[in-house]
Amino acid sequence: MPVTDFGTTVLQLARQAIAHRLGRGPAPVIADDPRLHEKGATFITLSRGGELRGCIGSLRRSRTLGEDVIHNAVAAAVEDSRFSPVTANELDSIAIEVSLLSEPEFLDFFGEEELLAQLRPGEDGLIIFSGCQSATFLPQVWEQLPEPRQFLAALKHKAGLPTNREVVELMAARYHVQKWKETEQEAS
Repeated sequence: MPVTDFGTTVLQLARQAIAHRLGRGPAPVIADDPRLHEKGATFITLSRGGELRGCIGSLRRSRTLGEDVIHNAVAAAVEDSRFSPVTANELDSIAIEVSLLSEPEFLDFFGEEELLAQLRPGEDGLIIFSGCQSATFLPQVWEQLPEPRQFLAALKHKAGLPTNREVVELMAARYHVQKWKETEQEAS
């Protein structure tokens, strides 16, 4: 999706939040755009050289969109347990992507085939729940896992569930995202 003025605003807010946390700039200021003051849920994805460098987000709209961008940008940079924290020296080589999530829509299904039939590859993000365990994949994950059965199996694995577990014991919800991404050149 091309970066719009609003996209530029949320990307800059995310970058300012990370820069401030790393001691490279002033505290971010949430612009006077009403959309930033409405409740919103975002995921912030960081990449470097085309490789994932951090990704943290919110599934629930529990704070304003501006606050959510700031919180998740900092968390993606310094709290993603899969990676060492981003350093001030590497910030300029990090590309930022902001994904704004729609409200999740719970799916009704009575077996894996019914769930798979409802998925729209490349379009749906998916959340699965089983008791206290849950996991989500953004719609962008379809680029690496384009086959629905493979996508669902990997999501079960991410949730810590057996990949052969019957989905009738699971709950699932799908969502869409509006996303904005810096190019690698913009990040440099």
